[in-house]
Amino acid sequence: MSSVEADFTELVAQLDYTMFIVTAGNERERSGCLVGFASQVSIHPPRFLVCLSIKNHTYRVALASDTLAVHMVPDGEERLATLFGGETGDDIDKFARCECAAGPGGAPLILELENRFSGGVLERVDFGDHVGFVLAPIEVHHSDGEKPLTFHRAKWIDPGHEP
Repeated sequence: MSSVEADFTELVAQLDYTMFIVTAGNERERSGCLVGFASQVSIHPPRFLVCLSIKNHTYRVALASDTLAVHMVPDGEERLATLFGGETGDDIDKFARCECAAGPGGAPLILELENRFSGGVLERVDFGDHVGFVLAPIEVHHSDGEKPLTFHRAKWIDPGHEP
């Protein structure tokens, strides 16, 4: 790692951002993972960017999906954060361990997470070890008052796949 890369890594390690669980489904399978690289990227029209690791099972399912569901993880929801961040869909069915339902386009909705939206995939952008999925919201469910789980509070979760 170059000194610029090392310095950049130290700089961005100070950032704290909301954690999300992103789910995808198609005719053959469904998957979901904990995601930290995500952000609203446009107001009019509304757009959201979710980045998935190319090593992740959810990434492979998302490539064959037209819709993704994005769930904000509330602070204190360590069980679901650990399930979707510390396990891999290559080995277990994460959805058998939570309450879920089929959402638009087949993307599973985790019903325990009240702040979520389903988005149609408009574009996929290669960012290196992650691919960005630009989403247009098609269905939204939200409640007030939930404080999100942030990256620094979730750092203790060991990834279900190699980084």
